[in-house]
Amino acid sequence: MAGSPIHETRSADADQTGDFTISDLARDFGVTLRTLRFYESRGLIAPSRSGMTRIYSARDRARLALILKGKQLGFTLVEIRAMLANEDKKGGAGDAGASVGGLQLSREQIVEQLDLLRSQRAEIEGAIAELEASLSRLPKA
Repeated sequence: MAGSPIHETRSADADQTGDFTISDLARDFGVTLRTLRFYESRGLIAPSRSGMTRIYSARDRARLALILKGKQLGFTLVEIRAMLANEDKKGGAGDAGASVGGLQLSREQIVEQLDLLRSQRAEIEGAIAELEASLSRLPKA
């Protein structure tokens, strides 16, 4: 899961080269192999290949951390892709924005995301209240 702490356990090969296998990243970030392949298919990370083996660099690892932080904050993959492209264009140098978990976000992005998340929270709280009311009218099991 994206909110999980990152463990520094790597394969012996990763310790020697600074590169990571798909299993290393999946384990370290608590995601599935399928998730990593999906992010690769969407062009968010780009591991090199050694035969059929995916080899992830430290850059891929850092990008994965940003992708997962973006997802945790409720951004879509399209929005995250734009953020990553902007980071690449700037060379990682932040300007008039705030760093949130390593993502450089503008004031506008933060305000819009807060509004969206607050709206979603209100909808969820309404759904919970409705279900709780329905549950209270049912006989106890």
